[in-house]
Amino acid sequence: MRPSIIAGILLLVVGGYVFVNGGSFTTRRDVVKVGDLKISADEQHPVAPWVAGVAVAAGLVLIVTGARRRT
Repeated sequence: MRPSIIAGILLLVVGGYVFVNGGSFTTRRDVVKVGDLKISADEQHPVAPWVAGVAVAAGLVLIVTGARRRT
């Protein structure tokens, strides 16, 4: 199998999973810092659905172009 087809399949699967189940990532931010005392908070940020759609579309393009080059 060509690497572009494998990458396309991975993008398709990951994009579909994020699109169906939703995805988020967590960042840590310092809220208060006084001397040696530091208080931080975790913030969750959702992944926009259009990002998953772009991943699915890119995966499909990679699969199609990888299959066409084979012939």
